[in-house]
Amino acid sequence: MKTIKSLSPGKFILTLSFLILCFQIGYSQEEIVKIDAQERSLVVDSIAKFMNEKYVFPDKGKEMGDLLLANLKEGKYDEITDPGEYAQKLSEDLLTVNNDRHIGVMFMPERIALIKKAREDENNNELEELEKRYNEFTNFNFKEIKILPGNVGYLKFNGFQDAINAGPTAVAAMNFLAHTDALIIDLTENGGGSPSLIQLITTYFFEDSEHLNSFYIREGDQTKQFWTLTHVPGERMPETDLYVLTSSRTFSGAEEFTYNLKNMERAIIIGETTGGGAHPVAPHIINDNFIVRVPFGRAINPITNSNWEGTGIDPHVKTTKAMAMDVAYMMALDSLIKKEENEDIKNGLMWAYKGLKAKLEPFEISEKTMWKYVGSYGPRNITMENGELYYQREDRPKMKMIPLTEDTFSFAEINYFRLKVIMKEGTAVAVEGLYDNGRTDRNDRSK
Repeated sequence: MKTIKSLSPGKFILTLSFLILCFQIGYSQEEIVKIDAQERSLVVDSIAKFMNEKYVFPDKGKEMGDLLLANLKEGKYDEITDPGEYAQKLSEDLLTVNNDRHIGVMFMPERIALIKKAREDENNNELEELEKRYNEFTNFNFKEIKILPGNVGYLKFNGFQDAINAGPTAVAAMNFLAHTDALIIDLTENGGGSPSLIQLITTYFFEDSEHLNSFYIREGDQTKQFWTLTHVPGERMPETDLYVLTSSRTFSGAEEFTYNLKNMERAIIIGETTGGGAHPVAPHIINDNFIVRVPFGRAINPITNSNWEGTGIDPHVKTTKAMAMDVAYMMALDSLIKKEENEDIKNGLMWAYKGLKAKLEPFEISEKTMWKYVGSYGPRNITMENGELYYQREDRPKMKMIPLTEDTFSFAEINYFRLKVIMKEGTAVAVEGLYDNGRTDRNDRSK
């Protein structure tokens, strides 16, 4: 068996990003298209051939091919004339043998026409321009980046495109987040993609060279290794606390990224069990109408000597997709508070922690108590509307008061400010503005 160490980005690509592009661009039909018996037979024969020759597990590849051939011979497909329906039915039948979710048959004639044009004419760049426009339109699947109170970074991206294309965007994101003390990476809607971007992003979290993953490739009986890179632009973050958010939609390359970091004990995984797809896949054109996706290899983690195919990755902390972000943020703040020695910074972390805790565990105040707070305090006013307190300063916007404790409130609109009601002998006599930099100001009750 051949082993190739540390291929450079772009030399070995999970082609799922290409397939995602196919699905999202789609195709249009100006007229109703039907398939006949000859095309049905051609498609099945071709799929059987590809599965026999390319599928990562030869016995399963043969079994899948034999099943389709038997179904065709028995007339199970004779009544299907709609090409989309035929592609779906063949996909479903293939999955009954081996539930490899990377397998699929697709009907996309317009996409195939573009591919063939590009192959036949090296000067034809229509496909390249289409992909370039789509990549730019979707910002290479990078969706959100921010720094939350407490110096906790947040990065959400929904696909690992090839580093040749998405690398500059990824580098810009990592450099923006370089000085955060904790980082939350949201992969809850990430369907996978290229190992080259996994290499690039993961490298920022390690100081030394690390073996991330290997792929066994059936063709040539070879194993291809992926290691962290020797250089990345900007600062690395080997000490930054790392949290990865997952859902049942986290799949393929996104699972590799998660699985690597989990087994290297570099990140805490929070959310749902992932989709369970560990096989690199390539598209094969059958004719002018159909493409079949055939997994041609399997992931081999250097620590577990296994992968996540069919099982998915269980998180360290199980919660819903909707709650994963808040749970991770709470854990990050709690961890940073415990480690921080600077009192000013610790106070800032506590400020953020208390605000988040109020959101997750709302503090209840009786309506009787709330009515005691209603009144004017110089330029500040507290009113009651539909059983809830609202705060307004002069002509500024009115904001709902979120109880942190019985007498202290935060606001969704502004994080840096909170309000404390000062009580004396059961009566509200003043309000005190609290600021995240430690400053306070007070206004006595005027009526």
